[in-house]
Amino acid sequence: MKLISTNVSEDQHVPSTKAAGRRKFLAQTAGLLTIAAVADSCKKDKDNNNNGIDLGSGDIGILNYAYALEQLEAAFYTQVVASPFSGITDTEKKLLTDIRDHEIAHREFFKNALGSKAIVALEVNFAAINFASRDSVLGTAKAFEDLGVSAYNGAGKLITDPAYLLLAGKIVSVEARHAALIRDLISNGSFADNTVIDANGLDLAKAPKDVLMTASSFLKSKINANNLPTT
Repeated sequence: MKLISTNVSEDQHVPSTKAAGRRKFLAQTAGLLTIAAVADSCKKDKDNNNNGIDLGSGDIGILNYAYALEQLEAAFYTQVVASPFSGITDTEKKLLTDIRDHEIAHREFFKNALGSKAIVALEVNFAAINFASRDSVLGTAKAFEDLGVSAYNGAGKLITDPAYLLLAGKIVSVEARHAALIRDLISNGSFADNTVIDANGLDLAKAPKDVLMTASSFLKSKINANNLPTT
């Protein structure tokens, strides 16, 4: 009788019991590792959410900072135009519509410039604003515009790319025009009073942390500016 020798592995030669047990163990281990990885990922996502929406660092962080403010202003003026306050004149509505269009253009500019690095759309909180009241609307508009001008002025020194700095300069000049208009709608001649202009005839400047502290009362979304440059 001719003997036939085969070189088979232990798993192939020994019936299924031992091999099946090993495969089952490996499968269970892989499953546990997958669950652990998913849990860790979820924990990181939760931690990020608890810390707020990260604006990022460097010039990208500053652009996202500006994008966040433009989102807030665009949302505000969109609501103002959609539900005009009582007694609004045709001239006032036209001027506020122009400002709305400028703010939307600014928002979309930053969104497109940032591309995949742009923060998500923010949720606003306008519960404290009475959109039916002229005083409430214009008072809020004044606060937003003054804040926007001081924000750009304060962030300018933090931008390293000259091209971004040039664009920021062009946008802040428009924001200053808005601020002057709103101030004069409230009280003629108040467009450049000493609450926004210092003793040297210069617009006030505020650091991002101070600006976001004020803006946060109008946002449901939490902003994390911890990684923004400070010098």
